Amino acid sequence: MGIAETLMITNRLDARDAALVFAREGIPVFPCVADGKRPLTGSGFHEATRDTDQVRRWWSRWPRANIGMPTGAPSGVDVVDIDVATTESGFAAFERATNAGLVAGELARVRTPSGGIHVYYPAHENQRCWQAASAHIDFRGDGGYVIVPPSVISKETGTAGYRLFSLSAAGGKPIDAAALRRFIDPQTPAMRTRLLAVASAEPSRLARWVSGLQEGERNRGLFWAACRLVEAGFDASAIEAALTPAAKTAGLAELETVATIRSAGRQAAARPPDRAKARRSNPDPPCRKSGEAPCLS
Repeated sequence: MGIAETLMITNRLDARDAALVFAREGIPVFPCVADGKRPLTGSGFHEATRDTDQVRRWWSRWPRANIGMPTGAPSGVDVVDIDVATTESGFAAFERATNAGLVAGELARVRTPSGGIHVYYPAHENQRCWQAASAHIDFRGDGGYVIVPPSVISKETGTAGYRLFSLSAAGGKPIDAAALRRFIDPQTPAMRTRLLAVASAEPSRLARWVSGLQEGERNRGLFWAACRLVEAGFDASAIEAALTPAAKTAGLAELETVATIRSAGRQAAARPPDRAKARRSNPDPPCRKSGEAPCLS
């Protein structure tokens, strides 16, 4: 049974039973906070498992936990996230991509609490997460995760759930994520130059860059900036002092900011020295987060 059939079965189960169905069908899952998206496991999505005994233990400990599913190779599923903001959404960009023949082959669609859509595809190897904030579309592949039905999210107006929206009768096929990104979010030379300009790990420069991040790119950008400062030898207190005010200016809450910076510290510290050196020599903003945002939805 594939992801589409699993979504159909789990759509109206409680979280514990749904998590067990995912695991039994060979789709790894992990618990996230009740009414939220943050992983409850120490290593986030890296601890996702198909082991039903472990799943039972998790949901016995956290019975209201939401269900996270790693995207990309672990689950065999890539997801295109069509986001909805206060006044804009990614539906127009997705329609353009549809007309251009770039997003055919979907398996299922899940309605998200914001009113957006997660479009599920068979995974294609070596496709990493990315965000196109201006187009309000994100891609969840290797290194990311999504929240799956029947999870719910707390909002100012109450709670809203992830619900199966549609299934495709046609056979699924992988999406070319790089081609989609080039189409909806073309990068000009000037934009690339601006990103490279902040690659030098100088706190005030990185703080200015973080302060200008927009919704949809803030967590990922903050995490990338924190990684660079860790690799440059700054300690946690110095990084928090440099980036927390900038993140607040960008609209991030202090607790979320501190959690993101500390997660960056854990990942950067665990990275082998040769890999860290390669990132400093060939910066590619922003880096992936270990088990949490940016590849979160």
